[in-house]
Amino acid sequence: MPECPNWVVAFFIYLCNNMQRNLQKIQSELKGLYPETEIRNFGYLIVEKLTGYSRTEIILNKNTLFSAEQDLLIENIIKRLKKFEPIQYILEETEFYGLRFRVNNSVLIPRPETEELVDWIARDNKDKTSLRILDIGTGSGCIAISLKHIFTTAEVFAFDISEEALAVAKRNAEINNLSVKFSKIDILNPEEISTRWDIIVSNPPYIPDAEKAEIQPNVLNYEPHLALFVPDNDPLLFYRSIAIFAKEHLNRGGELYFEMHRDTAKAGAELLSEIGFKNVELRKDISGNDRMIKAVLKD
Repeated sequence: MPECPNWVVAFFIYLCNNMQRNLQKIQSELKGLYPETEIRNFGYLIVEKLTGYSRTEIILNKNTLFSAEQDLLIENIIKRLKKFEPIQYILEETEFYGLRFRVNNSVLIPRPETEELVDWIARDNKDKTSLRILDIGTGSGCIAISLKHIFTTAEVFAFDISEEALAVAKRNAEINNLSVKFSKIDILNPEEISTRWDIIVSNPPYIPDAEKAEIQPNVLNYEPHLALFVPDNDPLLFYRSIAIFAKEHLNRGGELYFEMHRDTAKAGAELLSEIGFKNVELRKDISGNDRMIKAVLKD
């Protein structure tokens, strides 16, 4: 039997649903719905998930053939992306501070601004040992778990009001093989707690209800409103409750860190001073927005 010419083999590969063709399909199907760089990133994330390849391996193995099942999965992912469902929820995972986290619509998707908050805590406390840290409103557990990864000897606690969120956070601690003590606590009505901490950190709900009309559909339609929004008449609701709690439960000289809404960050800093914190520092994020606050409990 005569050997097939090379061009016939190449043409056969081209006609098949290989990796490169699928990347091109993702690009063409989503064109105009998202920025081109974001679509390109979607393609890599999808293929990484389906194949286990790194981005370098994707480039080196672009003619890898996909199964019919993989093709169908890509079709379904594209349909969901066309409805602006977040890619992190579709793939059920994301990366934060170099760690992998499972996510679903019970928890917010961890964001780069929150990585900046974790990095601030890490840099400020790099020479400290035997820390006791509390993350309030932990969601996916990204802050608490990342801090435990950084401060390996620290005792890390995390509160959330949502049982569904706590289930996700506990799973993420297991995935990353890190020990965090999780509790279901309503910080607006906290129970009697005798524990004291050296660091308390929180990224609480801070978007006023009035801004819902301005929120992108991928956030508004899919991420949990419980973790996003606060009443228009009291945008500092959670910050006030957490600051009062921190005043009673931080060790002397303990530190309180917040992620803030850019429009209420300065008011938040003033609130902390009024409650009795000192050395209140407001920092901007990488985009130049007032985003993070650190305050120290007076001795």
